[in-house]
Amino acid sequence: MPVQYVTYKGIKFPPAYNSKHSLSFAHNEFLVRDDDVFNVTYPKSGMRGTVWMTEILSLIHSHGCPSWSQGVLNSDRMPWFSTRLGLESAFNYPSPRLLTCHLPRHIFPKSFSHSSARVIYTLRDPRDVVVSYYYFSKMCNSYEDPTSFEQFLEDFLSGELPHGSWFEHVRGWMEMKDMENFFFITYEELKQDLCGSVRRLCQFLGQDLDDKAISSVVQNASFTAMRENPMCSSVLLPADIMDQTKGQFLRKGICGDWKNHFTVAQSETFNRIYQERMQGLNMTFPWER
Repeated sequence: MPVQYVTYKGIKFPPAYNSKHSLSFAHNEFLVRDDDVFNVTYPKSGMRGTVWMTEILSLIHSHGCPSWSQGVLNSDRMPWFSTRLGLESAFNYPSPRLLTCHLPRHIFPKSFSHSSARVIYTLRDPRDVVVSYYYFSKMCNSYEDPTSFEQFLEDFLSGELPHGSWFEHVRGWMEMKDMENFFFITYEELKQDLCGSVRRLCQFLGQDLDDKAISSVVQNASFTAMRENPMCSSVLLPADIMDQTKGQFLRKGICGDWKNHFTVAQSETFNRIYQERMQGLNMTFPWER
């Protein structure tokens, strides 16, 4: 059975979690609070989407104490407020709320523009995003099973995948890069210096954590700790949603895995389209150096 995606504003979304009503409500009617913190990414932009940043922000929120992260599902700690279930959780969530989404800037809640809420946006080398997204789509029954990596790469480059174009997603959010309530970081920076990244995040969030608390955040947000934590590894998801016999949700967590998948021709095509689509952004990312 082919997957019937939900389409909103020309962008496809997985049907299991999303509806036109939930997306429209999130866009037009969701009331953003001034102390909200939003964790925003394009899918698969860091240890399976937003999972890593969810753990980091949860641990900062609890001042390094891991009991919340180890005792409560990540989707309950940081509701996906544009989905059917997440919307209800977000309403009942006491302030300050931690909220998650993959929404592009143009369909983010309209009320955000009149608030002082904060957005944390995580980017990742788009070539690694493609590889991670490909394996995730094979496991997750809300996504069409890719016919081949070659076809999946073509769909990524043309913006035909669920959640739309990576290029448009990044360009839309990077329009906010100079605003004081917007913080962006790359997966590669998190991998290279997690402790320094946590300190920068604490500063942005106005959270004064001591060295011991920061060390606890770093330790409990490590790839190994997260893989062993059922509250963030999705092992509790039923097989009809996530078939983990087809792979691991937290698969590798490394940079540069795309080199094991791209042919020389695919790499050249990708680079050409990347240069065209990112022109005029006037930013340099770690994977470009």
